[in-house]
Amino acid sequence: MSSMSSRQRLLAAINGQTADHVPCSFMSFNALRKRHAENLYELAKAELGMGLDSFLFIPSLSKPQRPDHPDLRGLPVRFSPQVRTNEQRSAGSGVYDTLHKEYQTPAGSLTTSVSISEDWPHGDRTPFIDDFQVPRAIKPLVTGREDLEPLSYLLAPPTPQDIDLYHAEVQTAKAFTAEHSILLAGGWGVGMDMANWLCGSQNLMFLTMDDEAFVVDLLEMIHQWNMERMRVVLAGGVDLYIRRAWYEGCDLVTPGFYQRVILPRLKIEVALAHEYDAKFGYICTSGILPMVDHFLEAGIDVLIGIDPKQGTHTNLAEINRRIGDQMCIWGGVSGAVTVELGSEEQIRAATRAAIDALGPNGFILSPVDNITVDTPQTWQNIQTFIDEWRRSR
Repeated sequence: MSSMSSRQRLLAAINGQTADHVPCSFMSFNALRKRHAENLYELAKAELGMGLDSFLFIPSLSKPQRPDHPDLRGLPVRFSPQVRTNEQRSAGSGVYDTLHKEYQTPAGSLTTSVSISEDWPHGDRTPFIDDFQVPRAIKPLVTGREDLEPLSYLLAPPTPQDIDLYHAEVQTAKAFTAEHSILLAGGWGVGMDMANWLCGSQNLMFLTMDDEAFVVDLLEMIHQWNMERMRVVLAGGVDLYIRRAWYEGCDLVTPGFYQRVILPRLKIEVALAHEYDAKFGYICTSGILPMVDHFLEAGIDVLIGIDPKQGTHTNLAEINRRIGDQMCIWGGVSGAVTVELGSEEQIRAATRAAIDALGPNGFILSPVDNITVDTPQTWQNIQTFIDEWRRSR
């Protein structure tokens, strides 16, 4: 019989304390979310019904409600009222057509062109920032210093209306989380992920070596914009503030660059969350071990998303040895490789291995980073994963 609520259990793990058992909370669960029309309140209730330790994330805008930034959850991304956009589609030089987008600002124009592959999900429009367009960009939006001033017009602070709508949702969310005894999370913060969206991953890696001063100025602009958004979310009194940092592992960033450029700004953001009595979560699924000391120095409370299969430098036992009781780990089992595609024994073995390596204290079990496939086999595999977790209790 459980003696803790889901909220108590997750907070105990984040604080490195002893819980009644290792919590299991899916960091993302799109297969289940699709069945509930991306309503995060209904998703939380469905997860609780499965016996999971759910949490609620706010602002809860769905992807269709944030067409300019489908992969950046949280507050709406706003442009200055002075910005005008033009979009055109043309025949490409190869198999696919090309979308062209121009942002006209008082400081000049920014342009991007994207090749429209068969799986392009956005129709005849190009979002401002999006994971999907990075590998398809023929010309990224930001290429050098001359683009910084125009970019400043696309990174406007939250509007008074956005703030009012958020605080109205806070009241609903707090009543919901109190009723169901679950954790309230907010975010997302963003740093290098935003720079990758704007510049393209390959181009940004070259820029960090060829023109670090420009990248520093770009990240400082993003940091200041992010801090304004953080203050709004944190003022709502969330338990956990989350920053997405999928592009901040050593696969894309050198440890030296991280220490010089990313770490000082990250420390400021962690400190801001702590000023509001919120814990700080950091989503990074790959390239972990060379960055562990930097994560610890930043004061991160919970590292979300270690994937032992798809991630690099993610040896679970070594990570646990390095961090000790200084930081909680949330993840431990590959969602796409193990839970969606694995055999029953592979799923059970991976679940046991994660709990043995990272538990019992300071650990939250989850598939990393998402379960997206909605098939009978996937649901059977999910039940196997949950059953093995329950056996460990």
